[in-house]
Amino acid sequence: MHKKLKLGMVGGGRGAFIGGVHRIASRIDGEWELVAGALSSDPERAALSAADLGIAADRSYGSYAEMATAEAAREDGIDAVAIVTPNHMHAGPAVAFLEAGINVICDKPLAHSLEDAEKIAAAVAKSGKQFILTHNYTGYPLMRQARDMVQSGALGTLRFVAVEYIQDWLTEPADPDNKQAAWRTDPKRSGAGGCVGDIGTHAFNLAAFVTGLEVEKMSADLTAFVEGRQVDDNVECRFRFKGGAKGTLWASQVAVGNENGLSLRVYGDKGGIEWHQENPNVMTFTPFGEPKQILTRGGAQKIGAAQDLRVPPGHPEGYLEGFATIYKDAADMIRAGNAGTGLTPGIEDGLAGMRFIKACIDSSAKDGAWVTL
Repeated sequence: MHKKLKLGMVGGGRGAFIGGVHRIASRIDGEWELVAGALSSDPERAALSAADLGIAADRSYGSYAEMATAEAAREDGIDAVAIVTPNHMHAGPAVAFLEAGINVICDKPLAHSLEDAEKIAAAVAKSGKQFILTHNYTGYPLMRQARDMVQSGALGTLRFVAVEYIQDWLTEPADPDNKQAAWRTDPKRSGAGGCVGDIGTHAFNLAAFVTGLEVEKMSADLTAFVEGRQVDDNVECRFRFKGGAKGTLWASQVAVGNENGLSLRVYGDKGGIEWHQENPNVMTFTPFGEPKQILTRGGAQKIGAAQDLRVPPGHPEGYLEGFATIYKDAADMIRAGNAGTGLTPGIEDGLAGMRFIKACIDSSAKDGAWVTL
């Protein structure tokens, strides 16, 4: 039995959606215990949130800087910090904790800007500590199986990749009382990219995770359909990958009738796969010239990383468990002091996501001109 690792948290106090997701995920496999936090920029609110969560008063901090210094000095200090703030508040805490010798688990995208992302990357390299980025969809068992299938050659030489992430929750102007909508549509907090940074990076990361393809050139068209919106709410991309494959990405938060429509299709010269996040425990595989196969999480066909099951086949896993897999990976990596299996998103994935955002903005500003990442 492993002793639980000690987790701290920056952000994620009362009413914060993603903070609650991270806390639940960290507990699922019994690997982590939340013991410290700087849960709000308001010290009083932070203290109230800490009390709600059972964090001792002397480990509730008024700022992330105070927390990093104090936890690094304790014999029982935290093993890692989870950063669950809006994008503009990722770089400061990440660098501070890395410089204090503390591992970092950070929500995506990596930062507010590519410049901030590069500051984090430099701090990771200098510290030698683990940096984990919570692209949770890479933790879904069938996405790890899809990756194994591509690597094994089951699809043959890849020809085309189509990834979508479509929602409708920002179809109307953001309600100022909706904290999730308010910061995501504020370029000062979300960064230059709106939809492209929020969910487009998820789609881009998942396609890269499964296929292993690298973008040679891309073209993008970013649109703010809602009048007065200062960030994009719809993005369309075309890709030319190294090696000759091509692809498309569509991300939208104004696609009426869609809730969380993340889907991936990958086609090679020997077969194709199709997966939809809203039914995440089923994936289809069609070898060329043969009947379509329905693959299930934990089914008879499971291979590679997909063999690691949290619950028996037929019991669905989804969003929270995807995060939990990332937290389990993080615990394994920290205990071992290495990069683990290589399945867990890290600093390079974060930098790739930020370069993707910048390339989308640059291309769209040039009327969809082809650009490099």
